[in-house]
Parts: sequence; C-alpha cells; structure tokens
Amino acid sequence: MTDKTIAIILGGGRGTRLDPLTRQRSKPAVPIAGKYRLVDIPISNCLNSHIRKIFVLTQFNSASLNRHIKNTYNFDLFSRGFVDILAAEQTPKSTNWFQGTADAVRQSLHHLANYEYDHALILSGDQLYQMDYRKLLKVHKNDNADLTVATIPVTANEATEFGIMKTDKDGAIESFVEKPSTDELEKWASETTPAMQAKGRNYLASMGIYVFNKDIMLRMFNENPDATDFGKEIIPKAIEEGSRVSSYPFDGYWTDIGTISSFFEANLELCETLPEFNLYDNEQLIYTRARFLPASKLTGTNLEKVLIAEGCIIEASRIEKSVIGIRSRIGKGTTIESSVVMGNDHFATPDDFQNQTDGKPLMGIGQRCFISRTIVDKNARIGNDVKITGGSHLEDGEFEHHSVVDGIVIVQKGAVIPDGFNI
Repeated sequence: MTDKTIAIILGGGRGTRLDPLTRQRSKPAVPIAGKYRLVDIPISNCLNSHIRKIFVLTQFNSASLNRHIKNTYNFDLFSRGFVDILAAEQTPKSTNWFQGTADAVRQSLHHLANYEYDHALILSGDQLYQMDYRKLLKVHKNDNADLTVATIPVTANEATEFGIMKTDKDGAIESFVEKPSTDELEKWASETTPAMQAKGRNYLASMGIYVFNKDIMLRMFNENPDATDFGKEIIPKAIEEGSRVSSYPFDGYWTDIGTISSFFEANLELCETLPEFNLYDNEQLIYTRARFLPASKLTGTNLEKVLIAEGCIIEASRIEKSVIGIRSRIGKGTTIESSVVMGNDHFATPDDFQNQTDGKPLMGIGQRCFISRTIVDKNARIGNDVKITGGSHLEDGEFEHHSVVDGIVIVQKGAVIPDGFNI
C-alpha cells in the first residue's frame, strides 16, 4: 500500500505558542534533540515505513525549512521518491493563505493530482513519536475504512485538550467531540487496554494523524467547500454521513510540541538513560542533514544526563540534564543545568578570537556562567560571568535581551548577552 500512499505533513500556522522560537523560522524547522529539526520526525517515520512521496505544507518563515529539506532529503536518480515543500500560493481557485488543516490540503490538491495515489496520509509537523505507518495502513485496509484516525489513550485531565473519539466494539468511531468539558467527559470514555486503564487512560484522543481514501477525501472537500479543519469539521461530518471511520489505537510514546513548555520538557526527557523516545533504535532511524562535523571535545567537565551533539568545544565545569546542540562553545568554569542549548550554524574562527575589539562576546557561552531552565537559541552570544536562572519566580514577558515563557528563559536567536548580565 505504501507505493500508492502520499504523505502530507502540515507545517502549521504562525506557531505563536512556540514564540519566540518561531519568529525567524516555521514550526517544522525548530531544532530539537541537539541536531535535528521537528520536521525530521514525521519524514523519518515515512521513510522507515517505505513511504517515499512526501509533501510538507507551510506558509510562514519557510526559508530555513526549505534549505534544510533541500540539503537533507535528496533521493537517487533511480527513485521516484521526493520530499517537497508546498508553500501557500495564490491560484485561480483561491487567493487566500491556508485557513486551517483541511484548507491547506484542499488548496494543494492540484499538486497531488500529478501523482497516482489511493491513500493520503495526513501528518503534523510538530509532534515527537515513532510510528510504523504500515501498521496504520494495514488497519485501514482490514477495516475497509474510508478514513482512519490514529488515537492515543489519555487521562481525564488531558482529554479536555484534545479531540476525543468514542468507538464501538469493532473499533469504528461512532462520535467525536473537540476538547470536551470536564462535566461531559464521563460519556466519552472508550474501552482501552488493561495497561492503559490501570493508568487511568480511558479516553481516545486524536493524534492529528489521518489516512483518507483518495475518493472519500475529494468528495468530502467537494461537499464541504467551507470546511477548513479536519478535526473540527471534516471528521465529524464524515461520521455523521455514515462513512466508515476507524480508530488506530497507538500505545507508544507521543507528545505534541505545541508550546514552549512541551518543547522544553520533551528535550530534557531525551537526557534520561532510557528515554521513551528512542533515538538509538536500530530500525526506526531519525534522519537529518549530514553535516560532516568533527567529534565533540570536552575538557574538565562533569556530566550528568547530558545529550551532546557533534562539533562542540566544551570546557564547562558541570553540565546536568541538558541538551547541547551542534557546534556549541562553552567556556571554563560555566555550569549549565536543565537547559537546552541549540548550538551554532558555524564555528568561531581564529580571527573571531583575535579581533574582539568591539566588546561583543564570541558566539557561544562564555566563562564562569550559570545557566538554569533556559533555552539558548542558535548563534546566541553570551558573555562571561552571566547568570540566567529560570523558574516560577520570573515574570513572563519580553525583555531587552531575552523572553520568559512559563518561567523558562529563552535567549533568542543571535541575541547578545553582555558580560556580568544577571537574569
């Protein structure tokens, strides 16, 4: 089935909940786990599932995403596979930008028409998980479904933040509600596995992952020309009209990287010895750009639960439960704890070290710094003796050198923090 499946990865809108990380890049281009981009996750899942025709739909700040995909996903001359960017564009049928998930796919249908396909696999560009889509497609085929929704069991506290499905004994979705209130939750419980029930996970939440039969998708778009969102409009209408809508229950690790807090916690969880999201799987590989960087170099640094990417030069005293991204430079006497350092786009040169007459710190983190509960975006310049301590004691907001969201300090891309600065 995979050779007749086209994957469509939704890049999302402005990504305001991930601001300021999305001020200069689209959501799928946000770096994660030291060396990857968020878009690498669904693309890698596709490649591991032998799905080779992949579109990425985006409309905001797409330059860095275009660059990453162009430099990363190049198939050989004898393959019909591709990973292509489809940015929002004006056409004779529409002069608007994408108005929602369904509208984005609808406006891109003329590009899909150039290929033969039986199924459209709709994916999100801002989730962290590993899934074999062949299993999803197999359930879709065995159920003779028109549409299949990947679902994950969640607790009552989590259910109010998701679209919740109610299934029958055969796994068919009977009804759907978007972000139900606590008062109405009881009637939306579904039968889950004993292991999930033991954890109180009695509600099936939509993962935002869908498989459509081509003809059903086209008909739903034609019959509902004003529908702009899959979760709020297309799926409920498909259920109402009697289409066969199946649930594909997924019991692996999955998290939505929709907010600064979820992004921060997902990165720190990767520092555990055996994280739920397994970067070290022999089969489910995560692909990204081959940068040909040298090994990282450490001098006199005490490390505890740290994920370090390639090309780093580290002389810090201590780093604990942190992600250190590519080409990071960290000076002597510095301590970093519970932080995400995204790294740099290029190395500091010998000339940079010799020509520091303007008082501007070198790219990276200087000497004798203390950094805690902080996200340091790419190419930031943090001077010597800087203290940054995130936490609930800080007021959220925008400041001269940084931002604070949910108590997490974000040093923005390319920002300059002078010597001795204290946050």
